[in-house]
Amino acid sequence: MTTNVTTRPTTGSTTLHHVALRRCGLIARWALQVVLAAQFASGGVLKLTGDAQMVDLFAEIGVGQWLRYLVGVCELAGAAGLLIPRLAALGALGLTGLMAGAVVTNVLIGANPALPAAFLLAAGVVVYGRRAHLRRLVPAR
Repeated sequence: MTTNVTTRPTTGSTTLHHVALRRCGLIARWALQVVLAAQFASGGVLKLTGDAQMVDLFAEIGVGQWLRYLVGVCELAGAAGLLIPRLAALGALGLTGLMAGAVVTNVLIGANPALPAAFLLAAGVVVYGRRAHLRRLVPAR
């Protein structure tokens, strides 16, 4: 008994389609990274300059204002990392950890966790898109 298997030959248009999809994905990822970097940089600056809302928020958390400075520095470092290709994956990974902490903290103090959760999701998308970069940082066994 013989079976006929029909295969579709790879055409130039299929290859061009893949290239176009990859390029669109790359542009979308960079656009997301730039928007995230702008958001985190502005948040970091507000924390470091002592914006009244930020001072009040961290007073409500009850740990001390040192945490506001630490979070502000981490946000600025993560924002810078998002814009440097070699550091983008690590920057996004650090920001996901920071936002996970922000979500938990907001829930514990009774604040709305929607904004940090959205930033957590967006940074997670960047981490996923750059997972190959993270794999290169881990030595092979």
